[in-house]
Amino acid sequence: MSEAIDTTAGTTLENTAAPEFIRPGSEQDHSKKGPIPAASDVPLDEINPVWNRLFSENRMLEYFERLRREDPVHFNETEVAGRYWSLTRYDEIKAVDTDHKNFSSAHGITLGFPIDQPLPEGALDVSMFIAMDQPKHDVQRKTVSPVVSTRNLAGMEALIRERTCEVLDSLPEGETFDWVDTVSIELTTRMLATLFDFPYEDRAKLTRWSDVATAVPGGGVIDTEEQRREELIECLVCFTQIWEERKKNPTGDLVSMLAHGEDTKDMEPMEFLGNLILLIVGGNDTTRNSMSGGVLALNQFPSEYEKLKKDPSLIPNMVAEIIRWQTPLAYMRRTANNDCTIGGKDIKAGDQMLMWYLSGNRDESVFERGEDLIIDRQNARNHLSFGFGIHRCMGNRLAEMQLRVLWEEIMERFENIEVVGEVERTFSSFVKGYTSLPVRVTRK
Repeated sequence: MSEAIDTTAGTTLENTAAPEFIRPGSEQDHSKKGPIPAASDVPLDEINPVWNRLFSENRMLEYFERLRREDPVHFNETEVAGRYWSLTRYDEIKAVDTDHKNFSSAHGITLGFPIDQPLPEGALDVSMFIAMDQPKHDVQRKTVSPVVSTRNLAGMEALIRERTCEVLDSLPEGETFDWVDTVSIELTTRMLATLFDFPYEDRAKLTRWSDVATAVPGGGVIDTEEQRREELIECLVCFTQIWEERKKNPTGDLVSMLAHGEDTKDMEPMEFLGNLILLIVGGNDTTRNSMSGGVLALNQFPSEYEKLKKDPSLIPNMVAEIIRWQTPLAYMRRTANNDCTIGGKDIKAGDQMLMWYLSGNRDESVFERGEDLIIDRQNARNHLSFGFGIHRCMGNRLAEMQLRVLWEEIMERFENIEVVGEVERTFSSFVKGYTSLPVRVTRK
Protein backbone atom coordinates (compact mmCIF):
# COMPACT_ATOMS: atom_id res chain seq x y z
CA MET A 1 0.00 0.00 0.00
CA SER A 2 2.90 2.38 0.67
CA GLU A 3 3.64 3.12 -2.97
CA ALA A 4 0.02 4.09 -3.55
CA ILE A 5 0.13 6.45 -0.60
CA ASP A 6 3.37 8.06 -1.68
CA THR A 7 2.05 8.92 -5.12
CA THR A 8 -1.66 9.33 -4.49
CA ALA A 9 -1.80 11.07 -1.13
CA GLY A 10 1.43 12.97 -1.50
CA THR A 11 0.85 14.37 -4.96
CA THR A 12 -2.65 14.04 -6.31
CA LEU A 13 -4.53 14.52 -3.07
CA GLU A 14 -2.41 16.89 -1.04
CA ASN A 15 -1.53 19.40 -3.71
CA THR A 16 -4.77 19.68 -5.61
CA ALA A 17 -7.23 22.31 -4.42
CA ALA A 18 -10.78 21.04 -4.14
CA PRO A 19 -13.80 23.14 -5.02
CA GLU A 20 -16.38 23.69 -2.30
CA PHE A 21 -19.73 21.93 -2.37
CA ILE A 22 -22.82 21.75 -0.17
CA ARG A 23 -22.75 18.61 1.95
CA PRO A 24 -26.05 16.69 2.21
CA GLY A 25 -27.72 17.55 5.50
CA SER A 26 -26.42 21.11 5.63
CA GLU A 27 -28.97 22.60 3.21
CA GLN A 28 -31.12 24.09 5.97
CA ASP A 29 -28.08 25.72 7.58
CA HIS A 30 -27.90 27.87 4.45
CA SER A 31 -31.63 28.42 3.84
CA LYS A 32 -33.20 28.78 7.31
CA LYS A 33 -32.27 31.78 9.42
CA GLY A 34 -33.82 33.25 12.55
CA PRO A 35 -35.32 31.46 15.55
CA ILE A 36 -36.25 27.79 15.21
CA PRO A 37 -40.06 27.48 15.21
CA ALA A 38 -41.94 25.14 17.52
CA ALA A 39 -42.42 21.73 15.92
CA SER A 40 -46.19 22.15 16.22
CA ASP A 41 -46.06 25.30 14.07
CA VAL A 42 -44.35 23.65 11.08
CA PRO A 43 -46.47 21.93 8.41
CA LEU A 44 -45.80 18.21 8.68
CA ASP A 45 -44.50 17.83 5.14
CA GLU A 46 -41.99 20.66 5.74
CA ILE A 47 -40.34 19.02 8.76
CA ASN A 48 -36.80 17.92 7.95
CA PRO A 49 -34.93 16.65 11.03
CA VAL A 50 -31.54 16.67 9.26
CA TRP A 51 -30.86 20.20 10.46
CA ASN A 52 -27.68 20.83 12.45
CA ARG A 53 -29.14 23.79 14.33
CA LEU A 54 -31.92 21.61 15.77
CA PHE A 55 -29.20 19.68 17.58
CA SER A 56 -26.81 22.48 18.54
CA GLU A 57 -29.77 24.40 20.03
CA ASN A 58 -31.26 21.23 21.58
CA ARG A 59 -34.60 21.58 19.82
CA MET A 60 -34.72 18.24 18.00
CA LEU A 61 -36.68 16.18 20.51
CA GLU A 62 -39.98 17.98 19.99
CA TYR A 63 -39.67 17.42 16.25
CA PHE A 64 -39.04 13.70 16.74
CA GLU A 65 -41.93 13.42 19.18
CA ARG A 66 -44.26 14.86 16.56
CA LEU A 67 -42.92 12.60 13.81
CA ARG A 68 -43.30 9.48 15.99
CA ARG A 69 -46.88 10.48 16.68
CA GLU A 70 -47.99 11.69 13.25
CA ASP A 71 -45.62 10.42 10.56
CA PRO A 72 -43.12 7.82 11.83
CA VAL A 73 -41.82 7.02 8.33
CA HIS A 74 -41.29 10.55 7.07
CA PHE A 75 -40.26 11.58 3.54
CA ASN A 76 -37.94 14.38 2.49
CA GLU A 77 -36.34 15.24 -0.82
CA THR A 78 -33.69 17.86 -1.44
CA GLU A 79 -31.75 18.87 -4.50
CA VAL A 80 -28.46 17.88 -2.87
CA ALA A 81 -29.37 14.57 -1.20
CA GLY A 82 -32.29 13.37 -3.29
CA ARG A 83 -34.93 11.12 -1.68
CA TYR A 84 -34.64 10.01 1.95
CA TRP A 85 -36.84 8.75 4.75
CA SER A 86 -36.67 9.36 8.50
CA LEU A 87 -37.58 6.32 10.61
CA THR A 88 -38.46 7.54 14.11
CA ARG A 89 -40.10 4.57 15.88
CA TYR A 90 -38.24 1.72 17.53
CA ASP A 91 -39.77 -1.18 15.60
CA GLU A 92 -39.21 0.19 12.09
CA ILE A 93 -35.66 1.23 12.98
CA LYS A 94 -34.77 -2.21 14.32
CA ALA A 95 -36.41 -3.93 11.34
CA VAL A 96 -34.28 -2.01 8.83
CA ASP A 97 -31.12 -2.22 10.95
CA THR A 98 -31.29 -6.02 11.10
CA ASP A 99 -32.23 -6.53 7.43
CA HIS A 100 -28.86 -6.18 5.69
CA LYS A 101 -30.08 -8.03 2.61
CA ASN A 102 -32.70 -5.45 1.67
CA PHE A 103 -31.03 -2.38 3.15
CA SER A 104 -27.42 -1.76 2.21
CA SER A 105 -24.65 0.03 4.07
CA ALA A 106 -22.40 0.13 1.02
CA HIS A 107 -23.46 3.64 -0.05
CA GLY A 108 -22.60 5.31 3.25
CA ILE A 109 -23.77 5.56 6.87
CA THR A 110 -24.78 9.23 6.87
CA LEU A 111 -27.05 11.19 4.56
CA GLY A 112 -25.23 11.43 1.25
CA PHE A 113 -25.59 12.30 -2.38
CA PRO A 114 -28.03 10.29 -4.54
CA ILE A 115 -26.42 6.92 -5.27
CA ASP A 116 -26.92 7.25 -9.05
CA GLN A 117 -24.88 10.47 -9.18
CA PRO A 118 -21.08 10.87 -9.06
CA LEU A 119 -19.53 12.50 -6.03
CA PRO A 120 -18.79 16.20 -6.50
CA GLU A 121 -15.22 17.11 -7.29
CA GLY A 122 -13.20 17.44 -4.10
CA ALA A 123 -15.22 14.97 -2.01
CA LEU A 124 -13.09 12.25 -0.43
CA ASP A 125 -14.28 8.87 -1.69
CA VAL A 126 -13.38 6.79 1.35
CA SER A 127 -14.73 3.35 2.22
CA MET A 128 -14.96 1.71 5.64
CA PHE A 129 -16.15 -1.68 6.78
CA ILE A 130 -19.20 -0.29 8.57
CA ALA A 131 -20.23 1.04 5.15
CA MET A 132 -19.84 -2.33 3.44
CA ASP A 133 -22.10 -5.31 2.92
CA GLN A 134 -21.28 -8.96 3.33
CA PRO A 135 -18.90 -10.66 2.72
CA LYS A 136 -16.31 -7.86 2.68
CA HIS A 137 -17.74 -6.26 5.81
CA ASP A 138 -17.39 -9.48 7.79
CA VAL A 139 -13.76 -10.23 6.96
CA GLN A 140 -12.54 -6.67 7.59
CA ARG A 141 -14.43 -6.40 10.89
CA LYS A 142 -13.12 -9.81 11.93
CA THR A 143 -9.54 -8.60 11.35
CA VAL A 144 -9.72 -5.84 13.97
CA SER A 145 -12.31 -7.25 16.39
CA PRO A 146 -9.70 -9.13 18.53
CA VAL A 147 -8.62 -5.77 19.98
CA VAL A 148 -11.95 -5.65 21.87
CA SER A 149 -12.20 -9.38 22.64
CA THR A 150 -13.24 -10.45 26.14
CA ARG A 151 -9.66 -11.43 26.92
CA ASN A 152 -8.21 -8.14 25.71
CA LEU A 153 -10.83 -6.11 27.56
CA ALA A 154 -10.04 -7.89 30.82
CA GLY A 155 -6.41 -6.90 30.35
CA MET A 156 -7.33 -3.27 29.60
CA GLU A 157 -9.45 -2.60 32.68
CA ALA A 158 -6.52 -1.98 35.03
CA LEU A 159 -5.01 0.56 32.60
CA ILE A 160 -8.37 2.28 32.08
CA ARG A 161 -8.85 2.53 35.85
CA GLU A 162 -5.35 3.85 36.42
CA ARG A 163 -5.78 6.61 33.84
CA THR A 164 -9.27 7.44 35.08
CA CYS A 165 -7.99 7.83 38.64
CA GLU A 166 -5.11 9.99 37.43
CA VAL A 167 -7.46 12.38 35.58
CA LEU A 168 -10.05 12.55 38.37
CA ASP A 169 -7.42 13.10 41.07
CA SER A 170 -6.06 16.08 39.14
CA LEU A 171 -9.40 17.92 38.98
CA PRO A 172 -9.57 21.24 40.85
CA GLU A 173 -12.04 21.58 43.69
CA GLY A 174 -14.08 24.74 44.10
CA GLU A 175 -13.18 25.95 40.60
CA THR A 176 -15.23 25.87 37.41
CA PHE A 177 -13.69 23.79 34.62
CA ASP A 178 -14.85 22.24 31.36
CA TRP A 179 -15.72 18.56 31.86
CA VAL A 180 -15.62 17.95 28.09
CA ASP A 181 -11.99 19.00 27.65
CA THR A 182 -10.62 18.00 31.03
CA VAL A 183 -12.23 14.59 31.49
CA SER A 184 -14.19 13.27 28.50
CA ILE A 185 -11.74 14.18 25.74
CA GLU A 186 -8.67 13.39 27.84
CA LEU A 187 -9.83 9.90 28.81
CA THR A 188 -11.05 8.89 25.36
CA THR A 189 -7.92 10.25 23.68
CA ARG A 190 -5.71 8.25 26.02
CA MET A 191 -7.69 5.13 25.15
CA LEU A 192 -7.42 5.80 21.42
CA ALA A 193 -3.66 6.21 21.70
CA THR A 194 -3.53 2.78 23.36
CA LEU A 195 -5.72 1.08 20.75
CA PHE A 196 -3.58 2.43 17.91
CA ASP A 197 -0.29 2.33 19.84
CA PHE A 198 -0.07 5.95 18.72
CA PRO A 199 2.69 8.27 20.00
CA TYR A 200 1.29 9.31 23.38
CA GLU A 201 2.61 12.86 23.21
CA ASP A 202 0.78 13.38 19.89
CA ARG A 203 -2.52 11.86 21.02
CA ALA A 204 -4.44 15.15 20.62
CA LYS A 205 -4.15 14.63 16.86
CA LEU A 206 -6.50 11.65 17.14
CA THR A 207 -9.24 13.77 18.70
CA ARG A 208 -8.69 16.47 16.11
CA TRP A 209 -9.00 14.02 13.20
CA SER A 210 -12.16 12.56 14.74
CA ASP A 211 -13.72 16.01 15.02
CA VAL A 212 -12.64 16.98 11.49
CA ALA A 213 -14.08 13.80 9.97
CA THR A 214 -17.62 14.53 11.20
CA ALA A 215 -17.63 18.34 11.37
CA VAL A 216 -19.89 20.66 9.40
CA PRO A 217 -17.91 23.44 7.64
CA GLY A 218 -18.54 26.71 9.44
CA GLY A 219 -19.70 24.92 12.59
CA GLY A 220 -16.62 25.76 14.64
CA VAL A 221 -14.22 22.91 13.81
CA ILE A 222 -13.39 23.43 10.13
CA ASP A 223 -14.12 26.33 7.80
CA THR A 224 -14.24 24.52 4.44
CA GLU A 225 -14.41 21.10 2.83
CA GLU A 226 -10.90 21.74 1.54
CA GLN A 227 -9.65 22.04 5.10
CA ARG A 228 -11.30 18.72 5.98
CA ARG A 229 -9.64 17.11 2.97
CA GLU A 230 -6.19 18.44 3.83
CA GLU A 231 -6.34 17.38 7.48
CA LEU A 232 -7.63 13.90 6.73
CA ILE A 233 -4.90 13.38 4.15
CA GLU A 234 -2.46 14.40 6.89
CA CYS A 235 -4.06 11.66 9.02
CA LEU A 236 -3.57 9.16 6.18
CA VAL A 237 0.07 10.09 5.64
CA CYS A 238 0.80 9.84 9.38
CA PHE A 239 -0.84 6.43 9.72
CA THR A 240 0.81 5.15 6.53
CA GLN A 241 4.17 5.67 8.21
CA ILE A 242 2.87 3.76 11.24
CA TRP A 243 1.55 1.02 8.89
CA GLU A 244 5.02 0.58 7.39
CA GLU A 245 6.56 0.30 10.85
CA ARG A 246 3.96 -2.23 12.01
CA LYS A 247 4.44 -4.36 8.92
CA LYS A 248 7.98 -4.95 10.16
CA ASN A 249 7.31 -4.83 13.90
CA PRO A 250 3.67 -5.59 14.81
CA THR A 251 2.57 -4.58 18.32
CA GLY A 252 -0.93 -6.08 18.49
CA ASP A 253 -2.63 -2.73 17.94
CA LEU A 254 -5.32 -1.92 15.37
CA VAL A 255 -2.86 -0.82 12.68
CA SER A 256 -0.83 -4.01 13.11
CA MET A 257 -3.99 -6.07 12.72
CA LEU A 258 -4.89 -4.26 9.49
CA ALA A 259 -1.33 -4.43 8.10
CA HIS A 260 -1.07 -8.18 8.68
CA GLY A 261 -4.68 -9.26 8.11
CA GLU A 262 -5.05 -11.46 5.04
CA ASP A 263 -8.12 -9.49 3.93
CA THR A 264 -6.85 -6.01 4.81
CA LYS A 265 -3.10 -5.93 4.09
CA ASP A 266 -3.64 -4.82 0.46
CA MET A 267 -6.19 -2.08 1.14
CA GLU A 268 -6.22 0.94 -1.14
CA PRO A 269 -5.29 4.26 0.56
CA MET A 270 -8.85 5.60 0.68
CA GLU A 271 -10.09 2.33 2.18
CA PHE A 272 -7.36 2.51 4.83
CA LEU A 273 -8.33 6.12 5.56
CA GLY A 274 -12.00 5.17 5.76
CA ASN A 275 -11.33 2.43 8.28
CA LEU A 276 -9.07 4.73 10.30
CA ILE A 277 -11.84 7.34 10.46
CA LEU A 278 -14.36 4.68 11.49
CA LEU A 279 -12.16 3.34 14.28
CA ILE A 280 -11.11 6.80 15.51
CA VAL A 281 -14.63 8.24 15.48
CA GLY A 282 -16.08 5.04 16.92
CA GLY A 283 -13.55 5.07 19.73
CA ASN A 284 -13.92 8.78 20.40
CA ASP A 285 -17.35 10.28 19.85
CA THR A 286 -19.58 7.68 21.44
CA THR A 287 -17.65 7.28 24.70
CA ARG A 288 -16.66 10.92 25.00
CA ASN A 289 -20.17 12.28 24.58
CA SER A 290 -21.68 9.67 26.90
CA MET A 291 -19.10 10.67 29.54
CA SER A 292 -20.34 14.25 29.28
CA GLY A 293 -23.99 13.31 28.78
CA GLY A 294 -24.07 11.30 32.00
CA VAL A 295 -22.97 14.27 34.09
CA LEU A 296 -25.54 16.50 32.41
CA ALA A 297 -28.34 13.93 32.76
CA LEU A 298 -27.76 13.41 36.48
CA ASN A 299 -27.90 17.18 36.95
CA GLN A 300 -31.15 17.39 34.99
CA PHE A 301 -32.62 14.50 37.01
CA PRO A 302 -31.29 15.11 40.55
CA SER A 303 -33.49 12.43 42.12
CA GLU A 304 -31.64 9.87 39.98
CA TYR A 305 -28.31 11.26 41.22
CA GLU A 306 -29.53 10.76 44.81
CA LYS A 307 -30.60 7.22 43.90
CA LEU A 308 -27.08 6.56 42.59
CA LYS A 309 -25.45 7.95 45.73
CA LYS A 310 -27.53 5.60 47.87
CA ASP A 311 -26.86 2.57 45.67
CA PRO A 312 -23.68 2.65 43.52
CA SER A 313 -24.36 -0.96 42.49
CA LEU A 314 -26.73 0.58 39.93
CA ILE A 315 -23.76 1.85 37.91
CA PRO A 316 -23.68 -0.95 35.27
CA ASN A 317 -27.38 -0.48 34.49
CA MET A 318 -27.00 3.30 34.67
CA VAL A 319 -24.28 3.13 32.01
CA ALA A 320 -26.72 1.48 29.59
CA GLU A 321 -29.35 4.06 30.47
CA ILE A 322 -26.93 6.95 29.92
CA ILE A 323 -26.06 5.54 26.48
CA ARG A 324 -29.79 5.29 25.69
CA TRP A 325 -30.56 8.78 26.97
CA GLN A 326 -27.56 10.37 25.27
CA THR A 327 -27.61 8.40 21.98
CA PRO A 328 -24.18 9.73 20.94
CA LEU A 329 -24.75 9.06 17.24
CA ALA A 330 -28.23 10.36 16.44
CA TYR A 331 -28.81 8.21 13.37
CA MET A 332 -27.35 5.74 10.90
CA ARG A 333 -28.24 5.41 7.25
CA ARG A 334 -29.06 2.47 5.03
CA THR A 335 -30.03 2.46 1.34
CA ALA A 336 -32.98 0.47 0.00
CA ASN A 337 -31.86 -2.26 -2.42
CA ASN A 338 -35.37 -2.85 -3.74
CA ASP A 339 -38.80 -1.24 -3.88
CA CYS A 340 -40.55 -2.08 -0.61
CA THR A 341 -43.10 -0.88 1.94
CA ILE A 342 -42.33 0.29 5.47
CA GLY A 343 -44.98 1.59 7.82
CA GLY A 344 -47.43 1.84 4.93
CA LYS A 345 -45.07 4.03 2.88
CA ASP A 346 -43.78 3.02 -0.56
CA ILE A 347 -39.98 3.04 -0.58
CA LYS A 348 -38.12 3.09 -3.90
CA ALA A 349 -34.87 1.27 -4.60
CA GLY A 350 -32.03 3.74 -3.98
CA ASP A 351 -33.91 5.74 -1.34
CA GLN A 352 -31.83 6.63 1.70
CA MET A 353 -33.20 5.38 5.03
CA LEU A 354 -32.23 7.34 8.15
CA MET A 355 -32.65 5.25 11.29
CA TRP A 356 -33.01 7.87 14.00
CA TYR A 357 -31.67 6.00 17.03
CA LEU A 358 -32.20 9.13 19.11
CA SER A 359 -35.93 9.04 18.41
CA GLY A 360 -36.31 5.28 18.74
CA ASN A 361 -34.61 5.47 22.13
CA ARG A 362 -37.44 7.74 23.26
CA ASP A 363 -40.29 5.70 21.76
CA GLU A 364 -42.81 5.57 24.62
CA SER A 365 -44.17 2.23 23.41
CA VAL A 366 -40.79 0.70 24.36
CA PHE A 367 -39.30 3.09 26.93
CA GLU A 368 -41.82 4.51 29.40
CA ARG A 369 -41.00 8.17 30.16
CA GLY A 370 -38.44 7.93 27.40
CA GLU A 371 -37.31 11.54 27.75
CA ASP A 372 -36.24 10.91 31.36
CA LEU A 373 -33.07 9.35 32.72
CA ILE A 374 -34.07 6.43 34.98
CA ILE A 375 -30.89 4.74 36.16
CA ASP A 376 -32.62 1.49 37.23
CA ARG A 377 -34.72 1.28 34.06
CA GLN A 378 -35.34 -2.44 33.53
CA ASN A 379 -35.02 -2.47 29.74
CA ALA A 380 -32.23 0.12 29.39
CA ARG A 381 -30.05 -2.43 27.57
CA ASN A 382 -32.59 -2.65 24.76
CA HIS A 383 -31.47 0.76 23.53
CA LEU A 384 -30.64 1.31 19.84
CA SER A 385 -27.46 3.34 20.31
CA PHE A 386 -25.08 0.53 19.33
CA GLY A 387 -27.23 -0.63 16.42
CA PHE A 388 -28.31 -4.20 15.73
CA GLY A 389 -27.38 -6.99 13.37
CA ILE A 390 -24.08 -7.33 11.53
CA HIS A 391 -23.22 -3.65 12.05
CA ARG A 392 -23.69 -3.62 15.84
CA CYS A 393 -20.97 -1.42 17.36
CA MET A 394 -17.78 -3.45 17.60
CA GLY A 395 -16.50 -1.54 20.63
CA ASN A 396 -19.70 -1.51 22.67
CA ARG A 397 -18.24 -3.48 25.57
CA LEU A 398 -15.15 -1.28 25.69
CA ALA A 399 -17.33 1.83 25.78
CA GLU A 400 -19.43 0.36 28.59
CA MET A 401 -16.30 -0.57 30.53
CA GLN A 402 -14.84 2.94 30.23
CA LEU A 403 -18.09 4.48 31.44
CA ARG A 404 -18.52 1.96 34.26
CA VAL A 405 -14.98 2.54 35.54
CA LEU A 406 -15.41 6.31 35.28
CA TRP A 407 -18.56 6.31 37.40
CA GLU A 408 -17.15 3.84 39.93
CA GLU A 409 -14.20 6.14 40.48
CA ILE A 410 -16.37 9.29 40.47
CA MET A 411 -18.55 7.87 43.25
CA GLU A 412 -15.45 6.97 45.29
CA ARG A 413 -14.17 10.55 45.18
CA PHE A 414 -16.92 13.10 44.70
CA GLU A 415 -19.92 14.08 46.72
CA ASN A 416 -21.25 16.03 43.78
CA ILE A 417 -20.54 17.17 40.22
CA GLU A 418 -22.58 20.27 39.49
CA VAL A 419 -23.17 21.77 36.05
CA VAL A 420 -22.70 25.51 36.64
CA GLY A 421 -22.83 27.17 33.22
CA GLU A 422 -24.17 27.15 29.71
CA VAL A 423 -23.93 23.79 27.92
CA GLU A 424 -22.61 24.03 24.36
CA ARG A 425 -23.61 21.30 21.92
CA THR A 426 -22.05 19.93 18.75
CA PHE A 427 -23.22 21.55 15.51
CA SER A 428 -24.23 18.27 13.90
CA SER A 429 -27.34 16.19 13.27
CA PHE A 430 -25.17 13.04 13.24
CA VAL A 431 -22.89 13.34 16.28
CA LYS A 432 -25.04 14.23 19.28
CA GLY A 433 -22.44 15.67 21.57
CA TYR A 434 -21.06 18.52 23.60
CA THR A 435 -18.31 21.05 23.04
CA SER A 436 -18.44 22.56 26.55
CA LEU A 437 -19.88 21.50 29.91
CA PRO A 438 -18.81 23.83 32.76
CA VAL A 439 -18.84 22.02 36.11
CA ARG A 440 -17.66 22.29 39.69
CA VAL A 441 -16.84 19.24 41.81
CA THR A 442 -17.11 18.67 45.56
CA ARG A 443 -14.88 15.96 46.98
CA LYS A 444 -15.93 13.61 49.73
